[in-house]
Amino acid sequence: MAGSSLGIIYRITTWGESHGAGLGVVVDGCPAGLPLAENDIQSYLDRRKPGQNRISTPRKEADAVEILSGIFEGKTTGAPISMLIRNTSQRSGDYGEIAASYRPGHADYTFDRKYGFRDYRGGGRSSGRETIGRVAAGAIAAKVLREFGIELFAYTRSIGPVTIDPEHFERAAAAETPTCMPDRDASALAERFLSDCMRSYDSAGGVIECVIDGVPAGLGDPVFEKLDANLAKALMSIGAVKAVEIGDGIEVSTRHGSANNDAFRIQDGRIVKATNHAGGILGGISDGSQIVLRAHVKPTPSIFSPQDTVNRDGEEISISIKGRHDPVIVPRAVVVVESMAAITLLDALLVNAGAKMDSLKAIYKN
Repeated sequence: MAGSSLGIIYRITTWGESHGAGLGVVVDGCPAGLPLAENDIQSYLDRRKPGQNRISTPRKEADAVEILSGIFEGKTTGAPISMLIRNTSQRSGDYGEIAASYRPGHADYTFDRKYGFRDYRGGGRSSGRETIGRVAAGAIAAKVLREFGIELFAYTRSIGPVTIDPEHFERAAAAETPTCMPDRDASALAERFLSDCMRSYDSAGGVIECVIDGVPAGLGDPVFEKLDANLAKALMSIGAVKAVEIGDGIEVSTRHGSANNDAFRIQDGRIVKATNHAGGILGGISDGSQIVLRAHVKPTPSIFSPQDTVNRDGEEISISIKGRHDPVIVPRAVVVVESMAAITLLDALLVNAGAKMDSLKAIYKN
């Protein structure tokens, strides 16, 4: 199976299935000398693990990370870093009734058409649980980026019809509300909306926003390795994400150029932009402004309500999906979006080190 790796220099390969013995990731290209411990990674995994509140799947998993290689005396060695997270709460029997059926909204049918079989125990490689490896790799990437003053902050912008109010924005609230919203009033409204969804055996979608500060101008390339294109690919590779916006996103299609262009000016002796409609990226290259990303996440496809489908024998049937599922994917996907952005940015930072002779001379000067 191809397609489990991402990156040029900072390269990650995830492995494992949702109901197998475990999942993990191999990270290559991490510079040697970075202080790194399992706690650095566990804090990120704890943000996505299930069973933490009533709007999360009741599946209980510790999601405890084990670092198997690439660390010596508390620092990275430059060798591949292999990490393992064991599955401890598989209940494959929950999926027995749908073993021969194609669940609406899932990859069951397409996986079967491609490979001639499918792992019906929660989706196998197509499961959202695969993102554990991404988050572990993203935790390392984010720690490297902090060494350069680059900080990422992702949060829930909206769930269903409820959107945060910028006037009530409180960064700490994103870590304290069950919705990961940085607006406590909006979170309370979203929780009530989700309660209604759960009572009607339905689910909801939403939008995750990620803002990135401290990115220097000059990351990315102007053709096939555009920074915005690579960020979009990284976010779209998350199973539940159906659309990605950068900067003002789809709103730009309704504007005049005079309103959409970001004017340049001088501030404290350096070039800055008066506005940031572009979201920090121009011509595929970072411009030194805050990078702003939004990922649109579909409703959880696993719902208890009856749905029409077909089985492998070509018979039309109706199914109700049992098991332990999130009524909304968005809150647990926040850290996944943040991690994928960190992985992409670190790779761009490392690739950029060889873009100019001056940079190479600074690295290799005697």
